[in-house]
Amino acid sequence: MFSGFTGSKSNSSTDFGERMLNAVATQSIRHLFTSSEFVDVVVRCYPSSKLMQGSIDSFKMTGRQLVIRRQFEVAEMSFETDAVAIDFSTLVRGQLRLKQPTQAVAQIILVEDAINRAFQAELVQKRLQMLDLPPLTNLSGGEPVSFRDVQITLLPENRVTIAAKTDLPNRSDVPIHLAATLEIEKRRRIVFANPQFEAEAISDTALRGISEPLTMAFVQVLNEMVDLDRFDLDGVTMRLNRLETHDKQLLFSGYAQIDHFPKGSA
Repeated sequence: MFSGFTGSKSNSSTDFGERMLNAVATQSIRHLFTSSEFVDVVVRCYPSSKLMQGSIDSFKMTGRQLVIRRQFEVAEMSFETDAVAIDFSTLVRGQLRLKQPTQAVAQIILVEDAINRAFQAELVQKRLQMLDLPPLTNLSGGEPVSFRDVQITLLPENRVTIAAKTDLPNRSDVPIHLAATLEIEKRRRIVFANPQFEAEAISDTALRGISEPLTMAFVQVLNEMVDLDRFDLDGVTMRLNRLETHDKQLLFSGYAQIDHFPKGSA
C-alpha cells in the first residue's frame, strides 16, 4: 500500500532508516485526520545515504475519503514538498521533527454532498444560529435570526446556487434562494461574489419581499464563515491559488506550509 524510496542501493542501516522514516511519516500524516480510507506517502531521497544526515529531496502524500475534525469530509487531498531537513535522531522514538518549516504544493477535492453535510457540523451550525443582524431588525422585531437547511448546488464556471430557510417571529420557514460565483479572497477565504436573489425560486410571491433582504444578509454570514484559518490542520497552514467547479466537485489548488508534523488526531 505504501510506496518506498527511490534512490541508489544502500547498506542495511540506510535501508532500515528508510523503512522507519516511511512508517513514521505515514503515521504522522494519518494523525492529521479523524479517519481516512487511504493514505499513501512517497519519500524521495537520492542518493539514499543523504537520509543519515536528515536530508530528503521531497515527500508526497496522497489521501482519499479523509475526515477532518470528525465532521468535514475531503474526497481527495495531496501535497508534495520541496527539499526537507529532518532530525534523523527522532525517528528511533517514532517521531518526525522538521529542522525548519517547509512548503508543499497542495490539491484538494470536495464533493457537493459532503459540502452540504458540512453545514450540519456543530462548528458551522453555531455560526448560522442566533445572529444579531441590524439590517433585519424591522423584519425580525429585534430578535436574532438563524439560518438552517442549507443546500448548495455546484454549477459550471464556479457558479453555485444556495437554498436555505429561516424563521421570523410571525412567519416560519421563510425560504432563501440565491446564485453566486465562488472566489478566493486573500488566499484563505472563500467568498460568494456577485450574489443574486432568485425571486422565481420562491413560489409564494407574497414572501419575495421578505426573502430578498434575508437572502442578502445570509450571503454576508457565508462570506465571514469559510476561512481556512478556522480549519487548519495541526502544524499545517493552507493557502489557495485557484478553485474550480467540475462535475459536482469543488477543486482547490494552492500550497501548504508545514511547520511541524502532527502529534494527535484531527
